[in-house]
Parts: sequence; C-alpha cells; structure tokens
Amino acid sequence: MDLLTQINTDKVPSHVAVIMDGNGRWAKQKGKPRVFGHKNGVKAVRQTIDAAGNAGIKALTLFAFSTENWNRPKAEVKTLMTLLLTSLKREANELDKNNIKLQVIGNLESIPSSVLKGLNKVIEQTKSNDALTLTIALSYGSREEIVNAVKNISKKIVNKELSIEEIDENILNNHLYTFTLPDVDLMIRTSGEKRISNFLLWQIAYAELHFTDVLWPDFSKDNFYNALLEYQNRERRYGKTSDQIEKNK
Repeated sequence: MDLLTQINTDKVPSHVAVIMDGNGRWAKQKGKPRVFGHKNGVKAVRQTIDAAGNAGIKALTLFAFSTENWNRPKAEVKTLMTLLLTSLKREANELDKNNIKLQVIGNLESIPSSVLKGLNKVIEQTKSNDALTLTIALSYGSREEIVNAVKNISKKIVNKELSIEEIDENILNNHLYTFTLPDVDLMIRTSGEKRISNFLLWQIAYAELHFTDVLWPDFSKDNFYNALLEYQNRERRYGKTSDQIEKNK
C-alpha cells in the first residue's frame, strides 16, 4: 500500500527538520571513501524534498554542514562545498517548478564566496515560491545562533531600541536565523545516532523526535512517510495531561 495515502493531511507537521547522518559509514561499508557517501546522499535529499512536498509540509530544514564540520579533512570539506553548489545549480529549476523556496541559515561568512554566490542565485530565483520553504542549515550551530541573538538584543537595549522588560520568547525567536519559520514539530535523525548535535535547540523545544537506523544515502520517501505516520500516532501534550487534551478536542 502507498504510505502517502495513509497520512492524514490535516495532521502533518508544519515544520520538519532532518539531521542527515550516515554518509561516511555507508561509504565505509562499501569499501569506498567518505566522499562517495556524500555524493550518494544527494539522492536522499531529493527523495526527502519530494516526500515533504507530496505530504503538504510547509517547512523543511536540512542540516547539511555544522560549524564543527570545518574541522574535518580539508579535502572532504572542499568536496562537500562543491557538491552542495553543483547539486543546487542542477536542482534550481526543479525547485522553482515545484514552487519551493530556498533559504540558507548559519554563519555564512565562513562559506567560500563562489558557493555563496551560487546559493544566492538559487535563493533569488525561488524567493516568491510558497508551497514549501526548504532551509539548508550550512555552517550552522545552534549555540552560536542563540549567542548571536543575545548579542543583537543587547545592542538594541544599549541603543534604547528595546527595554529589558520587553524581552520575551517572541523577541528572542525574532532574532534567530529561523525567525520566518514555525517551531519544529518533527525532527528526524538517520543512522541510528540518538543525539541532537547542536541543531535547532531553541526551535525543537516541543518537537517529536524520530530516530531511524537507516543510513542517509538509503533514506527514501517511504522512510520519510513512516516518520510522519509515527508522528501522527503520538499525543502532543505541551505540558498538559492526556485528559486535558481530550477535553479540548
């Protein structure tokens, strides 16, 4: 049976975030270098974007490269950046055709200028699309994001643009990279690892977490749909009791 037909389109998460993990191990299992895994992971990215669009999800955020990933071998980093650029150039028209808007979050000052130029071109091409917002977390670290938000808020207080009494969750949220996005409802991590790895720490406060043993290059549409089905079978209480949730239905 087609798993997509089993999904309740009225109960899909607004925002799904994915930690794409396992490229290196997938390649190692096949006796290949790590970059072979990264190259094959592109197929899983395409499958995930298609699946999210088919399910009617409005926001999809993919963790492509962390601030810590700069510590990897230079050859691997260069390959990752080149792969990102060539993949986006190749997929730009497809994203546009499917009404998908691309945006990028992270410390973009660290990104090579040639890569940034290519990214900005696709961002500009798709800026008016509104079916799905695809966010690539690139040179991203959640702690750094929060520290930057605090610094920017502090500057506004010093400049008397904001008072301490005005600071609340909304103020902080509006100073994060993801200020245009809803909170994450579902976070998926592949490869069997069960940790968050400094990814969207503020945004996943009430997210449902889905961990799968599937290595990223093998992640398919059906794997994504299974995560959605599991999500729809969970009770999201936001600190309330089950009885309270039932009464408010």
